[in-house]
Amino acid sequence: MTKQVKQIAANGVHVGLDVASLDKSLANHLIFTVGKDAVTATDRDWFYATAFMTRDRLIERWMDTMRSYYNRDAKRVYYLSMEFLMGRTLMNSLHNLGFDRECQQALAGLGIDLHKVREVEPDAALGNGGLGRLAACFLDSMATLSLPGYGYGIRYEYGMFSQHIEDGRQVEHPDNWLRYGNPWEFSRPEVLYQVKFGGRVVQFSDEKGALRHHWVDTEDVMAMAYDSPIPGYATNTVNNMRLWAAKASRDFELKYFNEGNYIKAVEDKNESENLSKVLYPDDSTAMGRELRLRQQYFFVSASLQDILYRFCKSHEGFDELPDKVAIQLNDTHPAIAIPELMRILVDIHHLGWDQAWDITTRTFSYTNHTLMSEALETWPVSQFEKLLPRHLQIIYEINYHFMKDVMHRFPGDSELLRRMSIIDENGGRKIRMAHLAIVGSHKVNGVARIHTELMKQTIFADFNRYCPDKIINMTNGITPRRWLNQANPLLSALITSRIGNGWIKDLSQLKRLIPLTEDAQFRSEFAAVKRANKERFAALLKQKLNIEIDVDSLFDVQIKRIHEYKRQLLNLLHVVTLYNRICNNRADDNVPRTVIFSGKAAPGYAMAKLIIRLINDVADIVNNDMRVRGLLKVVFLPNYGVSLAEDIIPAADLSEQISTAGTEASGTGNMKLALNGALTIGTLDGANIEIGNEVGEENIFIFGLTTDQIVRLRASGYQPMDYYRANDELREVLDMISSGYFSQEEPDRFKPIVDNLLTHGDHYLLLADYASYIACQKEVKTAYSNPQEWVRKSILNVANMGEFSSDRTIRQYAEQIWHAKPVPV
Repeated sequence: MTKQVKQIAANGVHVGLDVASLDKSLANHLIFTVGKDAVTATDRDWFYATAFMTRDRLIERWMDTMRSYYNRDAKRVYYLSMEFLMGRTLMNSLHNLGFDRECQQALAGLGIDLHKVREVEPDAALGNGGLGRLAACFLDSMATLSLPGYGYGIRYEYGMFSQHIEDGRQVEHPDNWLRYGNPWEFSRPEVLYQVKFGGRVVQFSDEKGALRHHWVDTEDVMAMAYDSPIPGYATNTVNNMRLWAAKASRDFELKYFNEGNYIKAVEDKNESENLSKVLYPDDSTAMGRELRLRQQYFFVSASLQDILYRFCKSHEGFDELPDKVAIQLNDTHPAIAIPELMRILVDIHHLGWDQAWDITTRTFSYTNHTLMSEALETWPVSQFEKLLPRHLQIIYEINYHFMKDVMHRFPGDSELLRRMSIIDENGGRKIRMAHLAIVGSHKVNGVARIHTELMKQTIFADFNRYCPDKIINMTNGITPRRWLNQANPLLSALITSRIGNGWIKDLSQLKRLIPLTEDAQFRSEFAAVKRANKERFAALLKQKLNIEIDVDSLFDVQIKRIHEYKRQLLNLLHVVTLYNRICNNRADDNVPRTVIFSGKAAPGYAMAKLIIRLINDVADIVNNDMRVRGLLKVVFLPNYGVSLAEDIIPAADLSEQISTAGTEASGTGNMKLALNGALTIGTLDGANIEIGNEVGEENIFIFGLTTDQIVRLRASGYQPMDYYRANDELREVLDMISSGYFSQEEPDRFKPIVDNLLTHGDHYLLLADYASYIACQKEVKTAYSNPQEWVRKSILNVANMGEFSSDRTIRQYAEQIWHAKPVPV
């Protein structure tokens, strides 16, 4: 029986959206919340006053939303993710609530510039890259579509490191994003759950003779909740993101304190609370790997306890759980939730194994984000035995039942059993978390059509044969609210002036721009917007890095995590090729180009960090060589994140999406750049294929080997030295890098990069794709030389991006996986 929740009015609090109400709210918060007078207030003080004023207007809708879900006993969707790369919240909230202009006017009336105020806010450093940003887009879309959606993750005190470039090298500094507090969150000290580690398992028979298990002698940590409201666009729905912070189970061990050993007394407290200190601790050490596993179980355990507490307030027993709860696992990091739910149902609530397993599998679904077997998460059995002994027993039991069923379906195939087992017996026993996630979920999805097909054909082919309908496709998407309406206000205003603002909530309406490609006035206005965005970005670059760039040049952009498979190095080989052509007067035209890189390398990833240094060393030579005559410039922007992306993307002309075919699951940077009018140069990988299908093959630049061609090339014995010997330009470029042309004070600095290509197999096939890439870049140059045709292509890219809204993706999840319905507030 669902309990009706009564409404309590917040009497006396005026939360109007008109300028006068905002003006009054701002003044009140500056004085009574921030504790400052307007005369002494800094931009930071005004930011906090503006944030609290905005938060007031979120809270009533937030309360109404939560009340509606309870009163209607709605099915809720819980999105479990180790990352939520939210970016800044202020402008997103103002836009989604629809009073950004009024706020700007109210601040202006007080002599305050909203632009300066918003720049004070740090990016919420709760994620690393695409995985976390996808989660953030999904939360926005769930709220916009009025779906009862919750995000669960960790409140990292220090997020992804702050990247500095010193002498061309990446240097990591702590990202203390909570230094000045977070005005958007609400601490919930009453929402506190015990999370256990270690200990041992006691088996016994109860009074009915049933075998029972108690997990005892554990070390305990407390998980405390912090809530942040997530507003939808042009709707009253405001959903919740709940993040967990680790707290000691007691302040300190009183015995040590009484003995006068205060340091020892607080040592355990500090160690417990380290759990939520850092996003992705370095897993190159045993201690780092253990902390990472502890983080995963910590947030999963707290989240499941919270989910079940909420469910049990309105329901008797657990039979209805899959009808009222859908839990989406964003990659394998939360996959330990499957044995954890089994532990709760079997050990604590004494459900039978079969009943508990049926409930569990109908509740969970899993999103896979990688095709690379080396990137699929595994954990040593010994580590589970030490930290999560009961979960290891449950995983063994899950695997026993699963293997038994596979054996019955495919008798006599021991090799199949070995491949499909959750336990990998090769080279030390390990738990395959992806296999656990697949076995314990009712649906598994890829994130682009080619990715899903390759999942079925390669890494999970056995599972697809075993259960043909389980693996389905959900092509990723991005929220147009942040990535066009907010990030590119000039283009947003131009589009709205021609087709209205319905596209912000229904991106397919952008197709109404297609006829405007033949409208000379619209093309002129579109080109003017792009130029204005390029001028703004150039001014920002001058201000922050003291680098001047030519706004008439082609802005060639590659912004993403630095990784060998993403092939920033291939882009750089093209840069050096252009440099040589210019210096030797072999360039056949004079189209200037500014090549812009940005992205972080994992702290322990030596090759990626060396590539960053090579980019910066090449930039130093190219940008200071008088022979280049302004035809080429190379820029590396440090500390890539959501806010920096919002500055770069509206200014981009060309989007580099050049991963080796078959390695990028989807990509969402490709979608953001195309939505803002950048043309894509890319391989037939990830969502590039679907983007090409939507925008038309004449409006995208495709090069390189296909996945089938790569399989054949590797099978025949790929020899990168053959490409090196056969291509004079390639050989010249690689010899320059390896001989110290770009590092004369240390000639062998970049030799490992070239050795990796020539003598260590060139795993990501840069040399095989080099000639095709260079030829394709020439097509880009020719197209850019015809401004009218380039603008036409650019408009068609924007107009055909409706398919890549995260709203479309979330609707598909809701219909095909979660079976959840909107609950309008």
